[in-house]
Amino acid sequence: MAHAVEKIEEEIRSLSAAEKVELLRLLIAELDAPADADVERAWHDEAQRRHRELVEGKVTGVPGERVFEKLRSRLRR
Repeated sequence: MAHAVEKIEEEIRSLSAAEKVELLRLLIAELDAPADADVERAWHDEAQRRHRELVEGKVTGVPGERVFEKLRSRLRR
């Protein structure tokens, strides 16, 4: 196994920068797990529910700047 990895490493070092980038893209795509359809559906439903609550006036939105202000304040502690 170690010999195979060394051989691959040697071949990678001989690639151009563009080829290395493409190889990285392919490897990352292969390592990324396929999206779980149930999770995607749950996030979609949650987003729709939150949007509906805003439109119906059940909740009030918080300006993004205030959210980030609070976050920065918490992180400084």
